[in-house]
Amino acid sequence: MSSDTQRHGIWREGTRWAVSPVWIAFLVAALALAGAAWLAAGIMARGDALAALSAQARTDASLKVAHLRAVLERPRALPFLLSEDGQVAAALQSSSPADHEALSAKLATIVAGTDAAVIYVVGRNGVAIASSNWKDPTSFVGNDYSFRDYFIRGMAAGKAEHFAFGSVSKRPGLYISQRVEGANGPLGIVVAKMEFDQIEADWQAARRPTYVADENGVVLITSLPSWRFMATRALANADLAAIRNSLQFGDAPLTPLPLSVTERVGPGVDRLRGVLPGGRETEFLRITAPVPSTGWQLNSLVATRGAVAALVREQRLLALAGVAPVVALAALLLARRQSVARRLGRELAAREELEARVAARTDELRRARDRLESEIADHRTTEAKLQGVQDDLVHANRLAILGQVAAGVAHEINQPLATIRAYADNARIFMDREQRPAVEDNLEEIAALTERIGRITDELKGFARKGRAPADAVSVAETIDSVVMLLKSRFSGPLNRLTLTALDPALQVTANRLRLEQVMINLVQNALEAVAPRADGAVRVAAAAAGEAVRITVADNGPGIAPEILAQLFTPFNTSKERGLGLGLVIAKDILADYGGTLGVETGPAGTIFTITLPKAAGEETLQ
Repeated sequence: MSSDTQRHGIWREGTRWAVSPVWIAFLVAALALAGAAWLAAGIMARGDALAALSAQARTDASLKVAHLRAVLERPRALPFLLSEDGQVAAALQSSSPADHEALSAKLATIVAGTDAAVIYVVGRNGVAIASSNWKDPTSFVGNDYSFRDYFIRGMAAGKAEHFAFGSVSKRPGLYISQRVEGANGPLGIVVAKMEFDQIEADWQAARRPTYVADENGVVLITSLPSWRFMATRALANADLAAIRNSLQFGDAPLTPLPLSVTERVGPGVDRLRGVLPGGRETEFLRITAPVPSTGWQLNSLVATRGAVAALVREQRLLALAGVAPVVALAALLLARRQSVARRLGRELAAREELEARVAARTDELRRARDRLESEIADHRTTEAKLQGVQDDLVHANRLAILGQVAAGVAHEINQPLATIRAYADNARIFMDREQRPAVEDNLEEIAALTERIGRITDELKGFARKGRAPADAVSVAETIDSVVMLLKSRFSGPLNRLTLTALDPALQVTANRLRLEQVMINLVQNALEAVAPRADGAVRVAAAAAGEAVRITVADNGPGIAPEILAQLFTPFNTSKERGLGLGLVIAKDILADYGGTLGVETGPAGTIFTITLPKAAGEETLQ
């Protein structure tokens, strides 16, 4: 065997097979390339995952700060208003138990209609003379609060806020005090205590550890009860002694939280390791945001291990999938090269042994070279065709996406454009009649609808991004009223067939009003079109609460949906209408799914019922 073959191939040496140094070097290079791709993909994926988690956590923290601030603002006016009440001033100057009990009864009536946990009045000596919980076993009446910071600062500065552990109720809360002025000086203070049980319950339901710490780093409000009155850092002896002496947090240990910062990612963003109650040690991103109008800091923790590991795993697999064809192509080329080298070696050996056959062997080598060049040319041609096919596939995919977006935009703005056209025609008629107020009303409606089209296009542009429109508390009655307004121009005649049944104005769902209107317009319009040929056609829209959800139904007595259409009802571009796109119900179902809702259908010869199910809005929130 020639030395060239030994350098570039695999040969038999005695009773074993040996691998050439070229293949060993190739294997080392391939492993090094795969290892570098593996490490690079892991580093890049980890950075991308942390950036995405950080952005998501910042948004979540901002929402929680806004909610907490709104909750704090509501009860702050109570002490001020009561400090101006003549009955409060009179009771502070009176020693009559009857006057004090009358004030306690009044405070009990007031606190029932507010978010405050308790309201009480404290005399200048620090003793409570009246309280909204005067009939409870834990009544504040008669207790001395002169040691409390909110009493000391309230009497000195006129008002104060102080978060502390209740010495009587044994419940933590924020105490808001306001001084009551008298003709001869301060008479005492009015105090409203606010507790945060509902906010903590909401944070617990979100399953994302969240806590609020004061200026000293002591945890005041938290989704993890065992962390309450722990500290974000080790307290100095002087600070710890001052807190102990003030009895602000009772006998709480004030020990540091089981968290340690490992990296400062950016302003207000830290990576840390810690142990949740009952869990094992894990990694978190901590987002810190100030709470306006207080000295507090809100901290939101996001576990990173699962999200980072998933993205790292995905990116590494993609990196290996990209490296594998390169290594395979290199191996193929190396094998071809070695094949040629072995063949040349055999030919050289034959020429040395048979000089007489040199001419014939040379001719054979020339033909072999021609075949090899032909194979290389064919390979290059195949590569060029493959590249062209890949370019065509990429171009076709882009055209398909462009078609879906264009069809979605046309479908979403079609209804407002039809309404604008109707209002424009009406304005022309009113102008001919010189009915200027009616013309102005129509123009205002057209302006509002063009603004709505702008919102729709903004919303549809949002479909191209990852995420969804933010949810809020949406009034079902107001949404349906808007739907009727948009449809009344197109269905001016058949709208008398539309019946709205028992629409409770207080009924709210968690959704986005604009997108819910899109769903309702599609369903109501389809129903009106279905009953149009019938003289007794009727469409009924109803809404009712069902436990923690709200069901909205759109029912018609039309001919029903054909079985072949029903089987693919929520498939894109499936429609029975001559000019329909087949996207309306698909978009509607996707919109409802974004907010945890569903869209169901029941059909038969007697008609069709579409049922929307959405989560009921929690609490009394401002409508969109």
